[in-house]
Amino acid sequence: MDEVKWLSNDEQVAWRAWLAVNAQLTARMNRDLQAKNGLSLADYDVLVNLTDVPDRALRMYELGDKLQWEKSRLSRQVMRMAARGLVERRECLDDRRGAFVDLTPAGLEAIEAAAPEHVTMIRQMLFDAWTPEEVAALTKLYTGVLERLAAKPGDEVASDGSAA
Repeated sequence: MDEVKWLSNDEQVAWRAWLAVNAQLTARMNRDLQAKNGLSLADYDVLVNLTDVPDRALRMYELGDKLQWEKSRLSRQVMRMAARGLVERRECLDDRRGAFVDLTPAGLEAIEAAAPEHVTMIRQMLFDAWTPEEVAALTKLYTGVLERLAAKPGDEVASDGSAA
């Protein structure tokens, strides 16, 4: 077995800072959305994904793939949101096991009300502090990570992060 290449002190500080930012930003977004709009971050994530598609509907499995959620988590979330009138679950006529999640007018109204304050908070916490060059560098870094995450086991990944 190959020897583990441990993180350097600088790498460990960077990794732990990223973990802390991720945890604190997620908690802040959830608190702000709840307090100002009565939405959870999970509600917001579902609504955003439904507004991003032309017919404002996705198959359950497509929504689960986009959110990277387990089937049971997605099912419970959709059930809670449907009970509040934000989404509607619709059976798929072509596939009896499948279902669609449709954005309702109330769901559209909720996301339209929440989005301006949410974007303002994201801008204040992140983008107002960065130069355009820093945003471009972060985009390149994160895109590389996403490509490595999407690579199949055994795929060769270039040093810049892209799949070779």
